[in-house]
Amino acid sequence: MRPMGRCFVAVLSLSTLVPLSRGAQDVLPNIPKGNIAIHLDTVASGLAAPDYGISPPGDTHRLFVVEQNGLLRLVQDGALVATPSLDLQSVVQPPLVASNANDERGFLGLAFHPGFADQNSPGFRTLYTYTSQPIGSPTYPAPNNAVQNYMNVISEWKMSSANPNLVDTSTRRDLISFGKNAGNHNGGTITFGPDGYLYLGTGDGGNANDVGASHIEPGGNAQNLTTALGKMLRIDPLNPTLTIGSADAVSGNGQYRIPADNPFVGGQVPEIYAYGFRNPYRFSFDTAAPHDLIVADVGQNTVEEIDRVTKGGNYGWAQKEGDFLFNRVDGPNGLAGTVGPRSPGSPAGLIDPISGPDGTLEYDHDDGISITGGFVYRGSAIPELEGKFIFGDLALHGTPIRADGRLFYADLQGGSIHEFLLPQFANGVLPNGLTVHGFGQDANGELYALVTNTPSNGTGGIIYKIVADVPEPASVALLIASIGFVVGFRRR
Repeated sequence: MRPMGRCFVAVLSLSTLVPLSRGAQDVLPNIPKGNIAIHLDTVASGLAAPDYGISPPGDTHRLFVVEQNGLLRLVQDGALVATPSLDLQSVVQPPLVASNANDERGFLGLAFHPGFADQNSPGFRTLYTYTSQPIGSPTYPAPNNAVQNYMNVISEWKMSSANPNLVDTSTRRDLISFGKNAGNHNGGTITFGPDGYLYLGTGDGGNANDVGASHIEPGGNAQNLTTALGKMLRIDPLNPTLTIGSADAVSGNGQYRIPADNPFVGGQVPEIYAYGFRNPYRFSFDTAAPHDLIVADVGQNTVEEIDRVTKGGNYGWAQKEGDFLFNRVDGPNGLAGTVGPRSPGSPAGLIDPISGPDGTLEYDHDDGISITGGFVYRGSAIPELEGKFIFGDLALHGTPIRADGRLFYADLQGGSIHEFLLPQFANGVLPNGLTVHGFGQDANGELYALVTNTPSNGTGGIIYKIVADVPEPASVALLIASIGFVVGFRRR
């Protein structure tokens, strides 16, 4: 879903990267295999391109799954319901070119209001979607008066009072929208934080190096506080008429409120919560205190990273990619699009990826081409994953077709990344070239991997539930026999 653009080559010396020509840079150690084996149980197959899944608050029976092609699917008690809960295909196609596996537009995000199940809440039966759709009059036009080819929109809906599994399409209310020139870097996640506000991560506007027709100079969109692109945004999405008495100001278009403690409320984009992102496609809040906001920010040619987001923080793009200095233009440190020296903590004021005594949560393109963020595991089925951040990468190979997605887990305290063991598959890799487009989390804290090997008009999509790997009976018997043999041998 997220093409990486041009690539480059460099060699690593003791302290400096010396770019030679345009190609891939090998700047970080390869991700090792871990010691945690999982099994992927097929919940549903034959979908198009599932990219996100979430349950309504407290609902242990239903998991709603977003399909990039415009369908909202429902998994109820472990089985896929045949009728979609919402059909937005005519809304997102075009601009989505459903036959193009590289198209990053479409149906991208879903969130349920925290008061979804509370009849006394103004958010009762309320949900939100994030979609790409034909251009209209966006709340935030593309910068520089650039040609606008489509827009990304957050919309509010109500579930049907007659059928709680269906969305009432007559209740749609558009809240905020962003005009786009380039087709990539759309972000994708919308989710509520523990503060009750809705968060959205936006890409930097697309293209490479944060430059182009709709990019602000100097510095690019991600570093510029006059555009909503390349940011983490925070709003109260409810209709302001339902929140009379709130201290939060009503937005200029009258459709939502802006939290009074947003760090840039006096600026041109008061919705900004944090900035300096390239494409924060997937992020999530840890459901356990202190409810860290963990973002997987998609890199360009070299480094993929995992960040812990704080209010007002600057996460570096396009001054840095990961904790490496980044070259927006050709210069003494290298060609445009390459990374220069590794520079943790510098320049001052930029927040680097999460790190710990074991390393930093970043990797280069020897291990993938586009990070796909997931969730901090808080389920009960796999105790050894407690507190680990579960995520993946879209694909190990980008050409001629993207294939071989990967699944990882990260230690958020230690700063290490490991690859899951997948003993059910040949060579321990996902079969049939499957790519990892997203993850899902149910109300029990259990997680799902959402994969596909076809474009969003295809049928290669699978919803896998991530469960503990249990050896086959024959393998268990063999293990017991082996242990018995070793014990007997040692006694002799």
